[in-house]
Amino acid sequence: MFRLAVTTLRYRTAAFLAIFVAVLLGGALLSAAGGLLETGLRLNAPPQRLSAAPIVVTGDAAYHPPNGSGSAPFPERHRIDPTLVTKLAGTPGVRATLADRSFPAVVTSTTPGTPSRSGTPRGTTTPGSGGAGAVLSGHAWSSAALTPYQLTTGRAPRAGQVVLDNRLAGAAKPGDRVTVTVGGEPRTFTLAGIAVAQHQVDVPSIFFADADTPEGVDAIGVFPADDTSVRELAKRLDLPTGVKAYTGDERGVAEFSGIATGLPLIIMSGVFGGMVAVVMALVISATIGLSVRQRRRELALLRASGATPRQVGKMVIAETMVVGVIGLVLGLLCGRIAGTWIFGMLADGGIVPSQLRFDQGPLPFAGATVLAFAVLRVTVGFAAGRAARIRPIQALAEAAVPNVALSRVRIIIGLVFAGATAAIALSTPFMGPANAAAIGGPAGLTGSIAVAVLAPLVIQRALLPRITRLVEKRGTSGTLAVINLRVRAVQFGAILVPITIATAIAIGNIYSQTTQQQAAVDAFTKNLSGDVVITSTSGGIPASLTDAARSMPGVTAVSELVRSKGWIEEPYDKSHTSDAWPLLGLSGPVYTGKVKQGSLDDLTGDSVALPPGTAKKLKVGVGSEIGVRLGDNALVKVKVVALVEGPSGYESLLLPAPLLAAHTTSGLPSQLLLKTSTKLHPDLSKWPGTTIGGRELLGEGLDTGLGVDAWIGYLLAAIAVAYTAIASINTIAVAVLDRRREFGLQRLTGSTRREVSWMLTLEGLLIAALGLVAGLVTAAFTVFPIALATRGWPIPSGPVWILVAWIAVVLLLVLPTTAITGRIAMRPKPMDALSSPVG
Repeated sequence: MFRLAVTTLRYRTAAFLAIFVAVLLGGALLSAAGGLLETGLRLNAPPQRLSAAPIVVTGDAAYHPPNGSGSAPFPERHRIDPTLVTKLAGTPGVRATLADRSFPAVVTSTTPGTPSRSGTPRGTTTPGSGGAGAVLSGHAWSSAALTPYQLTTGRAPRAGQVVLDNRLAGAAKPGDRVTVTVGGEPRTFTLAGIAVAQHQVDVPSIFFADADTPEGVDAIGVFPADDTSVRELAKRLDLPTGVKAYTGDERGVAEFSGIATGLPLIIMSGVFGGMVAVVMALVISATIGLSVRQRRRELALLRASGATPRQVGKMVIAETMVVGVIGLVLGLLCGRIAGTWIFGMLADGGIVPSQLRFDQGPLPFAGATVLAFAVLRVTVGFAAGRAARIRPIQALAEAAVPNVALSRVRIIIGLVFAGATAAIALSTPFMGPANAAAIGGPAGLTGSIAVAVLAPLVIQRALLPRITRLVEKRGTSGTLAVINLRVRAVQFGAILVPITIATAIAIGNIYSQTTQQQAAVDAFTKNLSGDVVITSTSGGIPASLTDAARSMPGVTAVSELVRSKGWIEEPYDKSHTSDAWPLLGLSGPVYTGKVKQGSLDDLTGDSVALPPGTAKKLKVGVGSEIGVRLGDNALVKVKVVALVEGPSGYESLLLPAPLLAAHTTSGLPSQLLLKTSTKLHPDLSKWPGTTIGGRELLGEGLDTGLGVDAWIGYLLAAIAVAYTAIASINTIAVAVLDRRREFGLQRLTGSTRREVSWMLTLEGLLIAALGLVAGLVTAAFTVFPIALATRGWPIPSGPVWILVAWIAVVLLLVLPTTAITGRIAMRPKPMDALSSPVG
C-alpha cells in the first residue's frame, strides 16, 4: 500500500501541493512562535553602554504585587539609593564601583568658539547623526568607563563643558559652543572633547561633568577583583529589597527599558501558536476531505478489488504523511527566517526593545515538530477513517452524484460551536473594557469552526430563490452554476472554509483592535477640556514654558499633563494586581469629570483623586490617606481630596502634576493643555523641540495598554491572509482540475469554452460572496459586542478601506485562480478529457 500511495502522488499533485504548503507554513510559524516563547523566558539583552561592567546593580524593573500573582514592568526607571555605591565598594572581592545616571539630553546645534587658521570664522554646524530632534541619554563623564568610551580628541569635561559621541559631533571641534537641551531647557556648553565607543552602542551619548549631572543613581557597575568569580560575587552582594544584580546578557535589563518581564511575549506566543495550529488543522482538513471525496471512484475500485478498509485508510495516511513530513521539514528550515521577521516587526512596533535578543534554540523546533505532526496525523486520521468506511457500490454511486447529506454527529458539533459563538457574543457587552477582548475574541474562532463543520449546509441554505433566479438569468451558464453549487456543496465547502476563516479572523481582529484603541483614546480625551496642546520631543515641558503659556494673551487656563502607571497598596487594591492603574497628573482646571465629593482645587502637594467605586471598595473617602506605588517603585502616602467619576472601565487616579512628574524617568510633564479664548500664535523657538497643535495631540503617545493585544490581532490577521491565499488557490485548483470530464462532456453537448468559463466565474463569484458574508457575520459576533462593551454602542471604529481592500483580496484570489485552472482543465480535447485517469 505504501508503494501505491507514493504512486498516486504524481496524479494528485494539486491536492498534495495544498497540504505541502499548508504544513510548510504551519511548521515555520509554529517554530517562530516557539522562538518568541523562548525569548520571553530568557530575556537576554546583551548590554551596550554598560557592557564593560561584569556586574550591573539596578532596581528591579518588574513590579510584583504583594498579594497577587504575576508581574508587570515598571513604566518608569527604578532608581536606587546613592549610598549603595559606597556600600558595594567595600564588599570583599569588589575592585571598583561606578555609578550611572541617565537623563534626557538633545544636541540642538554647535557654533564655532574660535576662528579657523585662515582667520575667517567657521560656520555654524549641525550635530551629527541622531542629534536633530532625538531625545538622547545624557551621562556623567565618570560613567564613560562603563562602556568604555575613549577620547579621540580633547579632554574630559569640566563644569559647563561636554564630551560628545563622535556620531553627534559632526564637524565640531573642541572649543566650539554646543547647545544642548537638558530638562527641556536649552543650555550652552563648551565642547571639551569627542569620544568613541569601543563597540557598538545604538544610542550615542552626551557626557557632562559630574557637577552638571542631576542627582540620583540608575545603575551601578561593579568590577570584581582579580581571581574573583563574577557569579559568586553577584550572589554575595548585600542588596536591599527591590534591587538586583545582573550578569552576562541579563545586564541589558538595567540598560534598556521594557525588558522587565517576558509575559507579553509568552502570552503572544501561546495565542499565536495555538491559532496557527487550529487554522492549519482546518485548512488541511478541508483540503484532505476534498481530495478523498474526489477519489471515491478510485477508492471504491480498490475496495471492490479486495482491499480492506484498513488498507485503504493506511494508503490515505501514508500518501498524506509523506507530503506533510516533507513540508514540515522545509517549514522548520524556514522557521528561523519567519521568527526573525516576526520579532523584527514587534521590535519596530515598540512591543519589545530592539536590543532584546531573539533566542530560538532546539526546543522551539522540537515543539513545532511535535505539534505540527500531531495536527497533521489527527487530521488525516479523520479523513482516512471516512475513506475506509465507504462501501464500494455506494462510493461508485456518489462519484457520479455526490452525497451532500451531513451526519447527525457533524450537525450537532456545528450547532454546539454556533451556540458557543452566540453565548460569547451575548456575554461580552456585560464585561468591562479590559476583559471585553479576552471574552469576545474567541467568538470569531468558534464561529469559523461552526461554518467549517456545517459548510455544505451553509451553501445549500444560502442559495435562496431570489439569489438563484438572479444567477439563472445569466443564461445556461448561470443555471449550471446554481446546479453545481447545490450538488457539489461538499466540494465547494472546501473553498468556502478558508475564505470564511480568514475573513472572520482578519476583519474581526483588526476592527476589534481599532475599536478598542479609539475607545481608549476617546475615554482619555473627552474628560479633558482645552483646545491647544503643546508637546516636546526634547525630554518634556520645562517650567519656564508653563509660566510663559500662562502669560500668553487669550489663555484662560493651563495644565501640565503627566501620564504614568501605578498601584494602590495601602489599602491593597485587588482589582489591579499585575495590570496597573493609569495615573494622570494635572496642575490646572482642565478635568471635566463629575466630582462626587471634595474638590479638584485641593489637588496639590501629596494628594489624590479616586473614582467613587474604588473608594467605596477600599472603604476610604475624602480625607483618608492611602499608599500609592508609583511607576518608579516609590511608595508615596497621599491624601484623598476628591472622588471623581471617569469613563466606565477607563478610570484614572488623578495626582498633582509636580508630584507625579518627579517620579517619571524624564522628571517633566509630557504635554501642556491650554484653554484659549482666541487663536494663538506663540513663539516657541526658545524651547527647541516643542510643537503646538489641537486636541488631536492628546492621543499621541497614549499608552492604551493594548500594544500586545493589538499585535496579536494583527499577527493573526496576517496568518489568516497567508493561509487564505494558500488554501483558496490550492482548493480551487484541486476542485476545478478534478472536473475535466465534466467540462469535456459539456463541450461535447454543445457548450463553448467561453460558456464553461463563464459558469466557473459565476460559481467563483457566488462562493467568494458567500464566504465573505459568512466571515463578516462571524466577525460581527466579535466586533459588535466589543464595540458595545468599550464604546457604549455597537458601531465599530476603523477605516472602511480595510474592509474594501479585504473584499478585493478575496476576489483577486478566487477569480483569477478559477479562470487559470479552468483554462488548464479545458486544454485537452473533449474526448481526451473523458478518458482522463483523474478528474
